[in-house]
Amino acid sequence: MIKARVTVTLKNGVLDPQGKAIEHALASLGFSGVGSVRQGKVFDLELEGADKGKAEAELKAMCDKLLANTVIEDYTVSIT
Repeated sequence: MIKARVTVTLKNGVLDPQGKAIEHALASLGFSGVGSVRQGKVFDLELEGADKGKAEAELKAMCDKLLANTVIEDYTVSIT
């Protein structure tokens, strides 16, 4: 079994209204010094098999087809 984590974030230059709302909420709760907040999403997956190369290729295909909107989002894949 291969365990993997996919992290999806907005590309630089893409507006992040949710991140901005979180930034303002943190300030209103008294957390000062937070310069910028960017939000994203994380997927933890378990894949059958032991071939890490094949798993990485499959994970990238999953991201390109479903998990990330590659027009506005970047993703990273880490296999453990």
